Amino acid sequence: MSNKKILLVNKFYYSRGGDCLVMMNTEHLLQAAGYEVAVYAMSYEQNIASPYSSLFASEVKFSGKGIIKAAMRSLGLGDIVQSFNNILQEFRPDIVHFHNIHSYLSPIIVKQAYNFGCKVLWTMHDYKVLCPSYSCLRNGKPCQLCFNDKSQVLRHRCMKNSLPASILAYIEALRWNKSTLQKYVHHFIAPSQFMRSKMVEAGYDADRISVICNCIDKNKSNLLAQATYQKPDTPYYCYVGRLSQEKGIEQLLVTAAQLPYKLYVAGTGPLADTLQKQYANNDNIVFTGHLTANQVVELVTNAEAMVIPSAWYENNPLSVIESLCMGTPVIGARMGGIPELIDEHETGLLYDNDNSQELQSHIKTIFEQNHFNRAEIANKSRMRFSEENHLSQLIALF
Repeated sequence: MSNKKILLVNKFYYSRGGDCLVMMNTEHLLQAAGYEVAVYAMSYEQNIASPYSSLFASEVKFSGKGIIKAAMRSLGLGDIVQSFNNILQEFRPDIVHFHNIHSYLSPIIVKQAYNFGCKVLWTMHDYKVLCPSYSCLRNGKPCQLCFNDKSQVLRHRCMKNSLPASILAYIEALRWNKSTLQKYVHHFIAPSQFMRSKMVEAGYDADRISVICNCIDKNKSNLLAQATYQKPDTPYYCYVGRLSQEKGIEQLLVTAAQLPYKLYVAGTGPLADTLQKQYANNDNIVFTGHLTANQVVELVTNAEAMVIPSAWYENNPLSVIESLCMGTPVIGARMGGIPELIDEHETGLLYDNDNSQELQSHIKTIFEQNHFNRAEIANKSRMRFSEENHLSQLIALF
């Protein structure tokens, strides 16, 4: 039983996205390993119950009358300092492990944790410390202009295509620049080698960035292990994710429309209505809308392959990890951290994200010459992405 007390910090405390899932799984792993763990987040109606909920930061909204309070929060002003001080005094952690904290919380709390005498770790789930608009995208293409010149966010109005929003993002980037952040963070955790390389490229100290890949929690792993491939009457491949430009879904559908194989598209997003209308007459493209976790498992397990066609720098996508743990090979774009997860010709295939012909060729290969050993993919992936591997690497940083 460890006597170290660890405070985990994230914007939200419910299954909102990958960062939340990783943080919540980390909580369970550390508790099982004997650590005393507390959580700090922003108050939000969908948060799960926590003994420390009363100490959470007050809610802010980047809309309507609440936008002034939210803007102040981004810069570390308002009630956030007192709020975080309350949980530091109440819980008195030895280690504070930050996850996604920009905007709805604030990096001011990183400074507070450091000054309180805590060891400070910070997992990078997105590119906010490098790109004021988070995505490293401009006009639908990867962009790194802000890595060393944050004023580019103003020049190109990258934040929501809005000058006021871009001004706030620029001020926030200046306030929490890399010199300031590195002063108060003992160690950064990058879920992918790609993320680490981009941080180093932008001037962060390579010796203070460790790569710890995301893991799949034991309950989910057990669920996936129970699912066995049953070849459907009509073989298909699938996409599961957000229907938005940065995910590359438009290019996938253009490619799929030229092929005789059935594609199931699961998910929602800003492009959903447009794409469904555009491909309404194509019998080989089926939009399922939102699916439950069990429905996703069934869909992916019985697919010939999952396609991850991202047009942006994916960090360490859980969608790839989960697909491989089901034994389903992945056709992935050579973008961001995706190539690190796929052993080409063993667990999947890679293609240049702007090369439709290469993507077509890989899809044909999957249907006509499928040589992948699904049981081997599943077994190796469940070991590689196990909780035990992840936890041992994390504890080494304590």
